[in-house]
Parts: sequence; C-alpha cells; structure tokens
Amino acid sequence: MNPFRRASLLGLMSCLSLWSSSAEAQSSQAKPRARDLGITFGGTTGPHNAITDVSGVEVGHTTLLSGDPRGPRGKGAARTGVTAVLPRGKDGVSEDVFAAIYSFNGNGEMTGSHWLTESGQLAGPVMLTNTNDVGTVRDSVIAWAMKRGLEWELGLPVVAETWDGLLNDIYGFHVKAPHAHRALDGAKGGPVAEGSVGGGTGMVCHSFKAGIGTASRKLPESQGGYTVGVLLQCNYGARHLLTVEGVPVGEEIGDLRPCYTGPRKPSHSMFEKMPACSASRGDTQPRTPEGAGSIIVVVATDAPLLPHQLERLAKRVPLGIGKMGGLGSNSSGDIFLAFSTQRLKPPAGADVASVSTLDNERMTPLFEATIQATQEAILNSMLASDTMNGAEGSRVYGLPQDRLLQAMKKYGRLQAPAPAP
Repeated sequence: MNPFRRASLLGLMSCLSLWSSSAEAQSSQAKPRARDLGITFGGTTGPHNAITDVSGVEVGHTTLLSGDPRGPRGKGAARTGVTAVLPRGKDGVSEDVFAAIYSFNGNGEMTGSHWLTESGQLAGPVMLTNTNDVGTVRDSVIAWAMKRGLEWELGLPVVAETWDGLLNDIYGFHVKAPHAHRALDGAKGGPVAEGSVGGGTGMVCHSFKAGIGTASRKLPESQGGYTVGVLLQCNYGARHLLTVEGVPVGEEIGDLRPCYTGPRKPSHSMFEKMPACSASRGDTQPRTPEGAGSIIVVVATDAPLLPHQLERLAKRVPLGIGKMGGLGSNSSGDIFLAFSTQRLKPPAGADVASVSTLDNERMTPLFEATIQATQEAILNSMLASDTMNGAEGSRVYGLPQDRLLQAMKKYGRLQAPAPAP
C-alpha cells in the first residue's frame, strides 16, 4: 500500500476512535444511573456521585472501538481502552498521597504495588487497561512523565488490569502510548463517563456488559463530613449470583447470556462451548465458565488516613462486591487501592511534614461508605453499558433496565428515584 495512503487511513481510524470515545461517553452519561431508578444502597452522595467528588481527583478515558469483529485473532475488533485516575489532578501529579493496596484474590496485575506497599505512598496516576496492554501503558506513563521532567517524582507507574478477551481482540495489542497520554491529558474533575469507556470498554460483569463505574458518599458533619469516592473496572461474577439490595436479579434474568453471532465460534478455548445467539435472547444456560474475570477498585477519600488505615478501608471493598454476588473466584484478579488526599509535602526547606490521622474509633462510617459506593458503582457500570458485539462474533448483552426494575418491584426493594444531589 502507498505509505501516504496508509498514513491517511491510520489517521482516519484514529479520528474515528476518538469520535467513538466521545460519543460513548455522552451516551453512557445520558442513561439513568442506579440512583436515578430508585436503587440507592443507602447513604448520601456527593454532587456528582463520583470519585471526583473527592476534591482534586481527576479522571480521563481513551476508548478504542474499531476493527472488524469477524477478523482473525490478532487482527480483529478493538473493544478496549485506558482510564487514568489522578489523585491530585494534572497540576498536582508530582505530589504523593498516602495509599495502600489489598489483594482479595491475586490472579491479576497491578504494577508498582510493591513499592507502594513498602513506602505507604502513591506517586502519580493510577491507570486501568486490559491484561495484555499493561506493559505498554506502564511505559507510556514514564514517557508522559519524562516530557514534564517528572520521571523521578512519578517513580514506578501503577497500572492495573482486567481481561477483556471475550469482546476485545486482546492479542491485537491495540492500546498504544498516545492512547494512554490522551487519557492522562484529558483527565478532569466533575461527572465521570461510565460503562463501555476507557479501560472498561470490553469488560463483562455477571455475564452482562459492564465496564467503568463510579459512586461517592458524603458523611454528615457529625461524622466528619468526609467524602469517599469509588471508581472501578468491573469484569467478574456469575450471572446466577448477581444480587441487588438483596434481590436475586441474576436468577430473575436468566437469559441474555454471552453468545456468538456466527459463522464460527471464538477461538479461545475458554469459550469453546459458548452457544450461538438465538433470536435476540441470547443463551439461557451458563455454558461458559462463569465467575472468571476480575475487578479493580480505586477508593479515594479526603479523610486524613495513614497507610495502615487506608488498607483497612481497601479491605472493606470485598464486602460490597460480596453483597452484589462476587466470590473472589480462583481465576479472579480482585485488587483494590485506597488513597487519601491529605497533604504530605513538608514546608519549603523542611525535612519533616506534619500529617493528621483520624481516630480509629471514627472509621466505621468510612467503612460503610466504601461498601455502599462499591455496590452502586458496580451497578452503574452495568446500567451505563449497552449490548456489544465484539471480536470473532462474540456478543454480550446489556442489563435490561425494565427487567431490573421489575425484579426490584417484585421483591419490594424499589424506592422513589432519589433527587439530584
């Protein structure tokens, strides 16, 4: 092919990918979230019901939707991307925060985790992407830091992953350095796009289409008035275990399971028994290995917590996942990171910084807030996601809002929609 024509085509594909990212973000925000439907999980949210309600936190996505779903492995559909979470935003990216990690089930990767645990501090952003592109995103963060003269300050990049190989041609290695840089440069506060965006583009949760989800909780002034925000990349869980505020939603919606549109089945051995899609209902039997997958959760708070207290906060995330039907299955990578935005930098010319710590007796409301926000973020990630056709003819259905509400009403668990915060 003429190299100039090839360059033009690549540029066009890049533009299309950017357009898709923007359109997807707008679409996900236009769909009702859990709280809009009267499913609140308790507690009071911040103004955006997002991790960005913690002052200073910024989030950016790059979404890749391109390629031929019928293309061969390695040259097929891109259904993936990258998400960036900046604890102090772009302007404060070089200033560390106290942080901690908890691995509920460790069949996953989070780079930089050993030094984070050793030092109790997080330098730079937290990046989320797919399993096979972790290395690219890690290297891209270093290159991004070098352009700003911050390679030393940002240290070892923190990049976490979940596996999107059902919908995404994961062996196409679609995520490149410009995509990671775009997520970082585009990070901002305010409302956060959810669902099939960024690192969550190709993810599946409880056998429904899912992806990125977020939620927040604001404690009353009598409990300190602190904010807890959660952002997660949801890619775990068996359908029959999906539970929403005690309602067995997975049992009530037993069809609409992942399937393939033909003429051939996906090549990955994990899905060799995945059935052909019938009419518009999908399969009704769990023939694919359910429960496989992972979930990455980032918890932010403005409460003055030390690293050991942040680890305690991260350890409450599995309670929220468990309430939704997660088990931490053998093949699941369930890794959680919590950070506090209190200032650590000592005064100019000083070697000693003064920091605060919340009395342990005051932490229980933060635990509850984390559990509530985790549940809501998981459901938000599904509600924001539409049915998606992916690599090698795969299809994953979106959670039908009408049937979710029908199930909630059946069990008397639906409230009047909550007013906007």
